[in-house]
Amino acid sequence: MTGTLPVPGARRRRPQGEVVLGVDTHRDVHVAAVISSVGAVIDTEEFPTTTTGYRELLAWARRLGTVRRAGVEGTGSFGAALARYLLTQGVAVSDVNRPDRTDCRRRGKSDPVDAQNAARAVLSGRARAQAKSGDGPVEIARMFKLAKSSAVKARTQAINQLKAVLVSADPNLREQLAGLGNAELFRTCARLADEGQHDDDNGGGEAVLQATRTTLSLLAQRIGQLTEQIQDLERRLAHLAERHTPQLLTVVGIGPDTAVTLLITMGDNPERLASEASFAALCGVSPVERSSGSRRYRRLNRGGDRQANAALHRIVQTRLRVDPRTQDYYERRTKEGKTRREIIRCLKRYAAREVFHLVRPA
Repeated sequence: MTGTLPVPGARRRRPQGEVVLGVDTHRDVHVAAVISSVGAVIDTEEFPTTTTGYRELLAWARRLGTVRRAGVEGTGSFGAALARYLLTQGVAVSDVNRPDRTDCRRRGKSDPVDAQNAARAVLSGRARAQAKSGDGPVEIARMFKLAKSSAVKARTQAINQLKAVLVSADPNLREQLAGLGNAELFRTCARLADEGQHDDDNGGGEAVLQATRTTLSLLAQRIGQLTEQIQDLERRLAHLAERHTPQLLTVVGIGPDTAVTLLITMGDNPERLASEASFAALCGVSPVERSSGSRRYRRLNRGGDRQANAALHRIVQTRLRVDPRTQDYYERRTKEGKTRREIIRCLKRYAAREVFHLVRPA
């Protein structure tokens, strides 16, 4: 534990009753502040981002009063480990948004003030989003999904590079590989390095051709390895979805990948979401009121988790193709004068409601 940070106007006294903890999180240190039930700053301290540091932070806060609530910035990044620890210790953790940049430019910024504001956000009720526990199958799925997304991105890059090399390759080599589908192209390219291999690195047409063959072979082998990784991760994700939320997979338009994406948004503790409306807002499918003069309407919500929003969009698009009920709804709303965008917004909202009640039955 380091020395106390000086905070202008801070009054250090042991309170009677409950206090609120606020934490401004960083990679190496967390700055914590404790305020009283009326918003007075009691103390501010800095702690390392280690297991010992987390224990010292909570012990320090509890010496100042009863800690039942905490506001933590960045519970999905720098504050994730601290949030998990506090939850295991019986402290309700709220996710606090980072300070507004415009406000920071106008009024300045400091870590102690940010920590105090995080605590005040909890005390005032502005910070209502409960942090994910991150200690169950959904967190495991999030790790696998992260690895899969990275592998897909790397494979796409390797495919694009392989095809770019082919564009400028020797005409005879291009003709040899012309007309092959992707799967056969990659298998053929993977074997190119074994054909006509030699050690001539002094330049010339033959050396360039051999370098091209080697490059195509290495890229094709990389594509094959990444494809195997992706398939393995897809099997793992499907197993997690089938084991923990099989009810989602029985719904039209929801496959393992879509189910996992929505579960990651909800977290391992879906009870943190008070209602299906809060889940809809979290996915960015809740309606946003707009008005100008006598005109009043609702527009698409451009906030929320965009991965979850995209997953709901895929559900709706699938249902529009294969689900008679969704098709009937679309036709009826079209006759009422609704645009396609408005209808899809409504269908995404209905899909969010259905997913919420399947994962969190009443």
